[in-house]
Amino acid sequence: MKIALIGLGKMGRNLAVNILRKGYSVIGYDILPQVKDELLREEIFQTERFKFISEWDSLIQEINPEDIIFILIPHGEETELMLEQLLKALPKGSTVLECGNSHYKEIEKWNEAYLKAGLNLLDVGTSGGVDGAREGLCAMIGGNHDSYKRIEPFLIKICCEGGLLYTGKTGSGHYLKMIHNGIEYGMMQAIAEGFEVLNESPYPFDYKEVARLWNNGSVIRSWLMELVEESFRKEPRLESIVGKMNASGEAQWMVEEAMDLKVPVPVTALSLMVRNRSMQEDTFSGKVVAALRKEFGGHEVEGK
Repeated sequence: MKIALIGLGKMGRNLAVNILRKGYSVIGYDILPQVKDELLREEIFQTERFKFISEWDSLIQEINPEDIIFILIPHGEETELMLEQLLKALPKGSTVLECGNSHYKEIEKWNEAYLKAGLNLLDVGTSGGVDGAREGLCAMIGGNHDSYKRIEPFLIKICCEGGLLYTGKTGSGHYLKMIHNGIEYGMMQAIAEGFEVLNESPYPFDYKEVARLWNNGSVIRSWLMELVEESFRKEPRLESIVGKMNASGEAQWMVEEAMDLKVPVPVTALSLMVRNRSMQEDTFSGKVVAALRKEFGGHEVEGK
């Protein structure tokens, strides 16, 4: 069994390292030929078990029905096009894992087409950022149960301990990830607002030390607080970062879903509104969230 990774950006290349470390053969596909040179700077990609491909026809020729194909490109038009191309080209029995955080209703639509073509499609929500991809995913997976069980032994190996959950029918993986990201928005915003109040206070707090303290024995200790500490260690007042906080879409979908279900989600809704506002005006809380997103997900930040 080979593992094909479509998209070798931050998540794709780190997941490739994870999979290669577990002893599997990896086919890496990216339309940018120069990506190969970037990868080969790491010794692990110099093994015979890794093959880089930038031509579509060559990729399809490499794939057998027992292989697993990961889609690791941003949700939206790119993912839609890739799902269509794979639908037309893959041999029957192939298993596709869509990891682009697409809307759960979109993956339901694609699943019907894949079933008719004799293909298996699983929707995979992942958390843990680039470090998680490299060291052990936290994965929430929806889709046909038999398709999931067939590849579960492989998934267990590439996920962190306790970091794998079969969530149920198609769409449930992306749905759970949507809710996860809404919670994430609220948690990051609460941390950021706390530091903004500290920033306006009459006391000259060392934010790095504050974060270190709060992450040792306090009720609010967390990985996010560790990342805050690391951000302030690099730059005590985040002077070079513009506090613009891009929204990737999942929190908005969660708010829309909550409105349909008549469930109040004021924290998530307000954190989304603050992100939208950050695109118009620089704020210190925006700097904190932007720094956090850079630390855990490798997201780009705007500099002054």
